[in-house]
Amino acid sequence: MKKALIIGAGPAGLTAAYELLDKSSEYEVVVFEESDCFGGISRTVNHNGNRMDMGGHRFFTKVPEVNAWWEKVMPTQGVLPYDYAALNRMSATVDGGPDPKKTDRVMLRRNRLSRIYFNNKFFDYPISLKFETIKNMGFLTTFAVGMSYLKTVFHKREEKSLEDFYINRFGKKLYTMFFENYTENLWGRHPRDISPEWGAQRVKGLSIKAVLKDVFGKLFNKKNRKVETSLIEEFAYPKLGPGQLWEITAADFEKMGGTIIKNAKVVNVIKNGDNAVTGLVYEKDGERVTVEGDVIISSMPVKDLVTGMNDVPKQYYDIAAGLPYRDYMTVGVLVEKLKLKNETKIKTVGNIVPDNWVYVHDRNVNMGRFQIFNNWSPYMVKDLEHTVWIGLEYFCNEGDGMWSMTDDEFAHMAIKEMVTMGLVESADEALDYHVERVKKAYPAYFDTYEHMDELREYLNTIPNLYCVGRNGQHRYNNIDHSMCTSFEAVKNILSGETDKDNIWNVNTEKEYHEEK
Repeated sequence: MKKALIIGAGPAGLTAAYELLDKSSEYEVVVFEESDCFGGISRTVNHNGNRMDMGGHRFFTKVPEVNAWWEKVMPTQGVLPYDYAALNRMSATVDGGPDPKKTDRVMLRRNRLSRIYFNNKFFDYPISLKFETIKNMGFLTTFAVGMSYLKTVFHKREEKSLEDFYINRFGKKLYTMFFENYTENLWGRHPRDISPEWGAQRVKGLSIKAVLKDVFGKLFNKKNRKVETSLIEEFAYPKLGPGQLWEITAADFEKMGGTIIKNAKVVNVIKNGDNAVTGLVYEKDGERVTVEGDVIISSMPVKDLVTGMNDVPKQYYDIAAGLPYRDYMTVGVLVEKLKLKNETKIKTVGNIVPDNWVYVHDRNVNMGRFQIFNNWSPYMVKDLEHTVWIGLEYFCNEGDGMWSMTDDEFAHMAIKEMVTMGLVESADEALDYHVERVKKAYPAYFDTYEHMDELREYLNTIPNLYCVGRNGQHRYNNIDHSMCTSFEAVKNILSGETDKDNIWNVNTEKEYHEEK
């Protein structure tokens, strides 16, 4: 029997492991996970009965294969969850689907609301064209935004940077209000120093033109309306957070005969004289263990993969060594209530603001976003009726001043920013908090990234190595795209296909798999 070694138990690694074992009896499959939990950045942390999502993960895709996979692992609700039922709010249900009140293995359907918090006011994300937006901006600013956008319609900039990309789609005025500062906070670099490829991948077809098209589509052509990913209005979400899906997948994989070794940090991948991989070395409990294998599927950061591999030509080693990342810190804060008023028509338990997450554009704070876990799933919060469980999110670099803070120092800083932003009256309102750190959460598009194609070509010369997922390909993939890279890798392994372009091309074309 052949042996497949899979590095990482996040969405890409676990999808590959499950698929390979499910579709073939030829392979023994072993997964190596550096931490003691599953899901990578999509993990869910349980703190005193309150659950935290690392970054907010909506389950939405235009890929039928992914939807079918999710449905198999966690079937869609057949009955409304507790909060929607109590409030008479509607979301999709499936006949015969599980009841969230009776089982945990169920995928909820949730209404999406993300907004921008700017100048102590809420703005729709993406920016919408309605009276409230004009009122919050003021007539003169709205007029300036419109004139600025019209200028870009007739005078497009050459897209050499992310700044050019945003200005072409939103105009300079809107860019300076809602993109420039947030992007610099996210990446630690000004948008003029970042590749436009990040915008093309993350923002996709979103622009003022797309917003206008969506507005008129709602009015006149609902049936045939196409929706950009950033404009979706409903999404799926595991009852107990995204990590639950991967915990279930890991358990099912082990029941099928697969092996998962936790707290196993892969430090080396071994190549032979024919440039094929023959195994890996991992560290666990202070010891180094060598494991041989016929195939390696890697979702570990490509930087660490290549720099930990023997006999890599200096040209490619240097590209990998210079790939940049942005790290992530979050603190869950429990309060009795938020100072923010719910001025929408959306009903919520406790009448809190109904947002899933909010993008922070306040230049007086370091916070990048905040999540309200009550609104992701009522089952994420231990006492939904009397408390609000909020996640405050920050972008940083491993080892910098923020990263080096103690958990208490970081939490106190973040809670003070809640006061500055008007989320709460006083720092004393925090009943509980919990801090989490995520290394290499966001592969970045600057420094040696411009040579990523060269590195990819080199990796493709290693016949039995397959790079999948966000960090495995150094591409800011969503969950569905990470899973698709693993689907393609497994298809190649089982068919003997040696051309790996299909694996790398997932999520590089705007229309990739968007049509059923």
